[in-house]
Amino acid sequence: MYIFAFMRMRPWQRVAFIFGVVLGTLALTTTLQAHSRQRARWSPKERALLRSLSLASQGPMPEDPSNRYADDDAAAHLGHLLFFDTRLSRTGTVSCASCHVPEKNFQDGLRVGRGVGDGSRRTMPIAGTAHSSWYFWDGRADSQWAQALGPLENPVEHGGDRTQYARTMAREYRAEYESIFGPLPSLAGVPAHAAPVAASGSEAAWARLPVGTRDDISRVYANIGKAIAAYERRIDFAPTRFDDYVAAELASASQSPASGFTADEEAGLRLFIGNASCVNCHNGPQFTDNHFHNTGVRRDSEPSPDSGRSAGVVKALAGEFSCTSRYSDSRPGDCAELRFAVAEGAELVRAYKPPSLRNVVGRAPYMHAGQLASLDDVLQHYSDAPSAAIGHSELKALHLSAGERRQIMAFLGTLTGPLTAPSGFLTAPTRN
Repeated sequence: MYIFAFMRMRPWQRVAFIFGVVLGTLALTTTLQAHSRQRARWSPKERALLRSLSLASQGPMPEDPSNRYADDDAAAHLGHLLFFDTRLSRTGTVSCASCHVPEKNFQDGLRVGRGVGDGSRRTMPIAGTAHSSWYFWDGRADSQWAQALGPLENPVEHGGDRTQYARTMAREYRAEYESIFGPLPSLAGVPAHAAPVAASGSEAAWARLPVGTRDDISRVYANIGKAIAAYERRIDFAPTRFDDYVAAELASASQSPASGFTADEEAGLRLFIGNASCVNCHNGPQFTDNHFHNTGVRRDSEPSPDSGRSAGVVKALAGEFSCTSRYSDSRPGDCAELRFAVAEGAELVRAYKPPSLRNVVGRAPYMHAGQLASLDDVLQHYSDAPSAAIGHSELKALHLSAGERRQIMAFLGTLTGPLTAPSGFLTAPTRN
């Protein structure tokens, strides 16, 4: 009908009609573009929040008062060697890099860690952890070096013991060790295997050693952790597309949308800092608040009850290698995080530390025991907010649509980028 009417028009009427259609289309397009720009603008409050999430806002590396060797280049070099050395295990087959695989963002992609046996929790990534105050999913260690020591004597991780490691240092790393930490103690008469860890099977041999000898060996053990921490401290995140986007936004006086993000990526960012409330726990340049949260994630079975932070903080406070221990390099007045740690409360039960979301797209499966296979599963869990089987979940139902979940995942992809470290530190050393 419309074509017939158009054909009956006189030539000048047809031109006028077409001209009107073109003008109307241009006006509609201009209106829609203006509306889109208005919707895409970030408020001053939102721009400040974006700034806080960017690596450009991250301050200098925080000091570790418990480790005087944290910024020692020689200690970092030794730590690099130790991180990849399988001789630091009971079987001679497991190193730190066995679970913290450099090619996989220093994690392993498994549901739970696997050393000389199977663990009960997911391997946490290492990059950027020097900016944290608590380590492991439950925060049972308060420094990188204390964290590094835990797996070495854990019977299902490295499974070794202190006298074994002291002998390894004397045999393989004497020159490097003594140039940093001073002379190694004499190991004459010290058994090949002895440790205070009950599950090691060598605790009786440890108990028979003189107190002074035990202290000397434990100090060597602590220094192993401090060297590994000096290495890990130098592994951090490089800027990603998100950081570039924020830089462009903050440089724009008009607050118009920056280039570099798709519509879905920008919509996902708006959800992340807005209605989806992701930023409540995943904030700061590392995209984690480094605190502990019960989010109602369940496990079908557990080798033993896992109460999360409520048990972890007790272990941290009693830690043999804590910031306030005799093996720490801290001074009076240091160790505020440990001294003022909240040691009890219902909110600690089944609460776990959220890892950084940088490079999260390549770190499936997710949560503290790999319970959720994909990021969509994670977002569905947060959307549904199921009640916690143990303790009380902090979540409130978000009712995210499939499109909104897709947009948040699109945004999370903009947090993918390379790691930064001194030359050679992201690969195995040649000395070993």
